[in-house]
Amino acid sequence: MLVLARHGEATANAAGLLVGRSDVELTENGHRQAVALGRVLGPVSALVTSPLRRATDTATALGLGVPAVVDRRWIEVDYGELEGRPLGEVPAEVWRRWHGDPAFRPDGGESLAEVAQRVGDACAQLFADPGSGARSAGGDVVVVSHVSPIKAAVAWALGADEATAWRLHLSTGSITRIGWGATGPLLETFNEVPAPAPGR
Repeated sequence: MLVLARHGEATANAAGLLVGRSDVELTENGHRQAVALGRVLGPVSALVTSPLRRATDTATALGLGVPAVVDRRWIEVDYGELEGRPLGEVPAEVWRRWHGDPAFRPDGGESLAEVAQRVGDACAQLFADPGSGARSAGGDVVVVSHVSPIKAAVAWALGADEATAWRLHLSTGSITRIGWGATGPLLETFNEVPAPAPGR
């Protein structure tokens, strides 16, 4: 099973900013979310993470006892000149172009088609061997990543196009599970949000 964990809430998320490659840290709530994720995972055979701090800190907070391996294919989309802007300040024309064209790339940024390519390659590699990786009986592969790559992985599993991302809501501190069936990948669950620890 491939278990995709979206990192806990980060400072830029809490501020309502468009955050891609900025290396922001988790909020206290984000750390609590990461700990909650760790309680619902296992057994785990491998742990993979985006190189960004909010993902690596989430991977550590999971407490899985498995060393994390950084894979840059799971990094967040590059928003280019839009990085760090409040969501409400992104021009309506930019949103229209983004929604209508997977090849649209903000100046200095990355397109959803490019995200889909790198994430699709990563998913295909994890599921390539029937006896190992995400198809191993010895435990799940957990990947700690971001909203855009996880949505791209869901589209990959469903055989859907990049525009699917605009129809999905993915919470911070959530889990999405992709399994393998007789004919290929299966979306098992989407956007699971574990309950907080008692007393929280």
